[in-house]
Amino acid sequence: MQHSAHLRRVLLLGAGLLVLGAALLLFGLGIGSTGFQSLLSARHDPIALQIVWDIRLPRTLGAWLAGALLGLAGAVAQGLFRNPLADPYLLGSASGASLAVALALMLFGGSVTSTQWVMRLGLTGAAFVGAVAAVLLTLTLARGVQQTLRLLLAGVIVGVVLGAAKDLITIASADILQALQGFVLGSTGLVGWAACAVMAAVGAACLLLAWALAPVLDGLALGEATARSLGLPLGAMRAALVAVLALATGAAVAQTGLIAFVGLAAPHLVRSVVKTTHARLIVLSALMGGLLLMAADLLARWLIAPQELPVGVLTAVLGGSYLLWLMHRRGAKGGGL
Repeated sequence: MQHSAHLRRVLLLGAGLLVLGAALLLFGLGIGSTGFQSLLSARHDPIALQIVWDIRLPRTLGAWLAGALLGLAGAVAQGLFRNPLADPYLLGSASGASLAVALALMLFGGSVTSTQWVMRLGLTGAAFVGAVAAVLLTLTLARGVQQTLRLLLAGVIVGVVLGAAKDLITIASADILQALQGFVLGSTGLVGWAACAVMAAVGAACLLLAWALAPVLDGLALGEATARSLGLPLGAMRAALVAVLALATGAAVAQTGLIAFVGLAAPHLVRSVVKTTHARLIVLSALMGGLLLMAADLLARWLIAPQELPVGVLTAVLGGSYLLWLMHRRGAKGGGL
């Protein structure tokens, strides 16, 4: 009876997140400089249809996909490191992506907000390669994935060093500072159908692999010795989980820039509603992350319309406020985060 009640709560939460996501997706079709007028006249006006179909819909859906990737990566990171404060950028991917974008801007010029598809593709590719390369550097310094603490420290070191290298490049080429700031603050404004297709494909592959590896995270939650006693090949499975973390984070960062707190807050929000295994937590965290980033993107487009707030700033403010409240509530109850 207790198991069926728990399963019902999980299914209700998942269904609720999907319904809210679908509602926000429809609402997002009417958010923009022309408001709901474009949506209402899309059937008869080709320009309005293009605005809704080619700009608003892929942007809103792209925000959901990027948030889902970050939520999934956050759940994997927190389970892998057995640390509720772990986030998708813990292995240095954010610093690596920022450094690669700074290098691309310095060498080839252009802007993060450039509408030329060649330049956009170059920056997107640079961000993805930089994120994955930073994770590989972290793995090299940590001498593999066998020791979680060594991997964690290596990620912090790589993040600091690559971040300093990016700062040196911006000092040497001050003209790229404004363009780079757009990437660092995060934006979904340039997400199109191609970006949605890439994120959907990467997200599906990462979700399937993370689901298959969820028993490893369940075992690690009980301790290293317990996980080994289950007869699991921890080394290979840890490497696969790090690959999921790197690919999911790299795909999201490449398309939207650095979005703060979504990957950290999404698993916490899920666990505040229902306690469950990592297999379900990963799926629910992906749904929660997608909902969070899509809601933040709609707020960023609506609050000071027709201008926009950087969505990364909004997620940092809202996510940071939530985590501070959570720390205060848990502290008052005598518990940890």
